[in-house]
Amino acid sequence: MTDAPQIALKLVDDQWPFTYTDHDRTIARAIVVDDAGDFYFVRAVRDDDFGAATLIETSGGGVEPGEAPEEAIRRELREELGAEVDILCKIGVVSDYYNLIHRHNLNHYFLCRVRSLGEKHLTADEIDSFHLSTLKLGYDEAAAEYERRSNTRLGRLIANRELPILRRAKVLLDSCPTNADTERSTGR
Repeated sequence: MTDAPQIALKLVDDQWPFTYTDHDRTIARAIVVDDAGDFYFVRAVRDDDFGAATLIETSGGGVEPGEAPEEAIRRELREELGAEVDILCKIGVVSDYYNLIHRHNLNHYFLCRVRSLGEKHLTADEIDSFHLSTLKLGYDEAAAEYERRSNTRLGRLIANRELPILRRAKVLLDSCPTNADTERSTGR
């Protein structure tokens, strides 16, 4: 799976007018799946400059100075989902913009498999401002949730960025045997 071609998307913010960009943010994000084929996301309930919205989003966050995206995604998944994971592959990079806050995002997406789930370590802002919670969904449920949550301008930006990544992750997962399939075919 590590040799699979990566996605490279360049998206624009068509929800708010462009004036200028004054900062870039490098972000590590993940499509997280368990052995049963369930996917893990975060739900954010927010009411801020972007408007009131309930959103679905991949878990992840900013890459800190000196930190590799692979390190950042492991840290972010421990914090937001309480998950220890194996990184299966890098899905790709999505460049997008939040014109409202004059920001360019460079999102590094990884496909990760859950090894274990434990305690989350959310920040006060994630708890109080975004009311972050975990969503565990099947693939079709997740795609439908992105569609349902694209009823707001921010929801549309997120869905435009993440639905192609979710679809690519599904293709990657469908093309590789699971551990159970491998064990059955080898007699272990």
